[in-house]
Amino acid sequence: MAEPVATIVLVSNGPGEMTTWVRPLADELHRLLPLRPRDPQAPCSLQLVLVPCPNATGQEARLARGWDLFSRVLPAGRFWWLLLRPARHGPWPRQGVVVFLGGDQFWTVLLSARLGYRHLTYAEWVARWPQWNDRIATMGPKASRRLAPRWRTRSTEVGDLMADLSASARQDAPLPEGEWVALLPGSKRAKLQVGMPFLLAAADRLAALRPGCRFLLPVAPTTTVDELRAFAGPANPIARYFGIQEPSRQGGELITAAGTPIRLLEVHPAHGPLSQCRLALTTVGANTAELGALGVPMIVLVPTQHLHVMQAWDGWLGLLARLPLARRLLGVALTAWRMRHRGFLAWPNITAGRAVVPERVGPITPQQIAEEAADWLDHPDRLEGLRDDLRSLRGRPGAVAALAGLVRDLLPSGLTA
Repeated sequence: MAEPVATIVLVSNGPGEMTTWVRPLADELHRLLPLRPRDPQAPCSLQLVLVPCPNATGQEARLARGWDLFSRVLPAGRFWWLLLRPARHGPWPRQGVVVFLGGDQFWTVLLSARLGYRHLTYAEWVARWPQWNDRIATMGPKASRRLAPRWRTRSTEVGDLMADLSASARQDAPLPEGEWVALLPGSKRAKLQVGMPFLLAAADRLAALRPGCRFLLPVAPTTTVDELRAFAGPANPIARYFGIQEPSRQGGELITAAGTPIRLLEVHPAHGPLSQCRLALTTVGANTAELGALGVPMIVLVPTQHLHVMQAWDGWLGLLARLPLARRLLGVALTAWRMRHRGFLAWPNITAGRAVVPERVGPITPQQIAEEAADWLDHPDRLEGLRDDLRSLRGRPGAVAALAGLVRDLLPSGLTA
């Protein structure tokens, strides 16, 4: 079989970007163009390169390989070797396009220069290296306005890639009738240590307040059901703090010690079932962006009783909190400072610049959250108003198709005729 004459290289980092940006664009590119591996005779291939990122889980490559969308998936641990000796991971076609979809934008600058490929950045808030981009796809006017006038001719406003998530999600995997509440404890160990026992305790209390309430828990592709159970068991000292014991598993459900059944979603992404939930209780992170794109009302939780929460934060605060000595000496001071200067944590609020969804930060308890959730569920009109606000933030669908069109335009013309 002849080698491809061109390639498209998507570059990304963490699980949120992989699910909401990389997979939709890869699917659309396969619809738009003949590409390997779906079309083994195609003159162009689709590849994925993962870059170093402190927020990654290390399981992103395994997740991507299971999608059958990429001819080659390079994990983040090989990125530096790829820059030093591309031929070790080759052969590489002489022509190609590198597309930034998460991580540090400079990594794609280096990679496109090293491979001699054209370069496109999807800029959610800012394009940091416009001079080294052939094209820039911006999410909205905020990113476009940040470009210097001389670079704006390279820029196209495509919209929010996540606006397309809700277009067909409700048609997939319909849930049984009921008042469904989603529980999203996170995907990283630091978040799961607090999130699992906290949310199971909140579910028990909400079930007592509203006996007809039903719960589902999407299992992130970077963890397993057994790991989730362990985080709610005696191996996790935080579980005892919330009075939680390890739940049992019965078929596709977790059953808490109090008898609350929680449906497990082991298909990823779980956009269809999630979009049918009336409310979600969630940690911070990319999951707030997914829920917002699906129009799912949410309560965003950051319980600060335990320093483990600090280790899950982004940036220099999270790095300091991971140091064995610093996390004890500076934990209390960092928490106090962060709570005072934190700004918004949930993506819908960051996007809107105002409090669209409630963020509960501090020494919150499962009982408090259960009572607040019950109050929201008692007022479906308020929930529907919140759902409308979330939908309006995302804009109209079509960004994925627009971005795929820009990628196609950067390929050699003979491949796209």
